[in-house]
Amino acid sequence: MAEAAVGVAVGGDGIAHGRGVAAAEEPLEAAAVEDAALGREELLGEIEIGHALDPTSAVLNGTDTGSWNYGCVYREFSAPPLACLWIRTGARSAPILPDACSDLIWQAGRGAFVAGPDTGPVPVTSGPEALFVGARFRPGAGGAALGLPLSELRDLRVDLADLDRALAERLPADLDPREALRRIAEIAVAAPPADSAVTEAARRLQQPQARVESLASDLGLSERQLRRRFHAAAGYGPKTLQRVLRFRRFLAARNPDLARAALDAGYADQSHLTRECTRLAGRTPAALLRA
Repeated sequence: MAEAAVGVAVGGDGIAHGRGVAAAEEPLEAAAVEDAALGREELLGEIEIGHALDPTSAVLNGTDTGSWNYGCVYREFSAPPLACLWIRTGARSAPILPDACSDLIWQAGRGAFVAGPDTGPVPVTSGPEALFVGARFRPGAGGAALGLPLSELRDLRVDLADLDRALAERLPADLDPREALRRIAEIAVAAPPADSAVTEAARRLQQPQARVESLASDLGLSERQLRRRFHAAAGYGPKTLQRVLRFRRFLAARNPDLARAALDAGYADQSHLTRECTRLAGRTPAALLRA
């Protein structure tokens, strides 16, 4: 899901509870772009579009006290095979944009919940004392990791207790945040492996010139088989994943020459870019760059 989403959703004040809560109804926050290889954190106004990849050990063993300062906004840490582990503290009010990822999240005072992959912007508000930690699953990995078809979580934030009560009991609301991050890391890294066909398809769709029409045959599957496996593993079909990944490429480039940016990201032309940004972000490309 989707701060970007990787997508990871991190929450805010006044969060609605329970399964079936639409993302737009819930002030949660999903995180950055899926491609952890970017190796950096970038801000597009108030919209985070990259990853800051740091070793996790100091954070997990408590010696990296700076990461837990309530004045800190957001940090991500490399944790293969995940997209990342992350922490967020403090106030925030900004939209979260689709990133093709899904997240397992713990919020101080609430406990654990899951953020599914987003297909549109998610308004977010969190207070100054808010504290979240989470694990972000790469595109195509969330379904296996969370143990259900990810399409059931599309555009939703769902309490973990509604999905797996035993797992939720390991992440109570009153945990020390460092312990919460350790437990989330253990749970997420030990999750079942992703569907290899969907993983390979997602890798290919990272390329601007990739063609959805040839994916199924290239992978030795029928179009119906590939679509079914995509819905289970990624939360939606390959065409939607292509749209989200293409959108993330545009955001990551931050190129003010919109005609060139559209072509580089894989859009047919600038008008195609404008239509897709409006659908996925609720803003025009120029407005996103000015934010």
